[in-house]
Amino acid sequence: MKIAIDAMGGDHAPREIVRGVEKAARDFTDAAFVLFGNEKEIMKHLNKQERIEIVHATEVIGAEDEPVKAVRRKKDASMVKMARAVADGQADACISAGNTGALMASGLFIVGRIKGVERPALAPTLPTIDGKGFVMLDLGANADAKPEHLLQYACMGKIYAENVRKIENPRVALLNIGAEQNKGNELTKKTYGLLKNANMNFTGNIEARELLEGHADVVVTDGFTGNVVLKAIEGTAASLFSMLKTAMTKSLKNKLAAGMIKGDLLELKEQMDYTEYGGACLFGLESPVIKAHGSSNANAIYHAIRQALDIIRNDVTGTIKANITEQNG
Repeated sequence: MKIAIDAMGGDHAPREIVRGVEKAARDFTDAAFVLFGNEKEIMKHLNKQERIEIVHATEVIGAEDEPVKAVRRKKDASMVKMARAVADGQADACISAGNTGALMASGLFIVGRIKGVERPALAPTLPTIDGKGFVMLDLGANADAKPEHLLQYACMGKIYAENVRKIENPRVALLNIGAEQNKGNELTKKTYGLLKNANMNFTGNIEARELLEGHADVVVTDGFTGNVVLKAIEGTAASLFSMLKTAMTKSLKNKLAAGMIKGDLLELKEQMDYTEYGGACLFGLESPVIKAHGSSNANAIYHAIRQALDIIRNDVTGTIKANITEQNG
């Protein structure tokens, strides 16, 4: 298996990207890796070269670039060359921590969409208080959606939960403003009917406040709502830990108490750490495309690679193709 990686994407590139790849090369001996980016910059951080190849790229797509224009104009960008390698069959999957919009554009225009998939979906695995996590989609690939799109999201999320996360008969829920069937807008009401009649373990509506409690294995929503929810969860978690840190260092008494429960606090932080779950998959494309968080460290890149390898080993893309074909008759 060969994984193509954008070495120049993300806040800590290329250092953390390279470190994550090196760790993956040590642990996953059945895989090879291709780093795309400035060869001179990459070599500053690369110690191990066994099964790690570098393809030089003279351009980088930055956070400030307009996604579609950048993908079309920057032909020698690390992200574009990475996606091209997958499209040409030189790599089995690709990973980038760079510009999300540009990666989605690269996935659509270069890697290509599965026939029958109307809208690809961005799907990360988010943490829950029981440590099991859940897949949520779409979290930003498409701001608008139709009920038929959400049905496809549910189908793709179910396949991923079964084949990669190894959850038997995963529980699928629809994000809504209430648990009752008649709640919500036209999109959620119509989607509810489609999911209820689909061949899956649909458990009904789920409210945002219940997401982290572990009541569902797959949660579907439109990209606008999903992205707002994701940012709210991230912001709340960061603020909570910041407030906790301030409270724990406020006085000598608090510092002593913090020292006594430091191990428990670190365990809690690790439990809610998104990096342990890998990146966000862009489902509905011809090959696996994974978006790592922009602030990814080596550990996050390592787990994104582990995730990509699991998707390849379990032929998630092939299963999605078969199911979409069957769904479309």
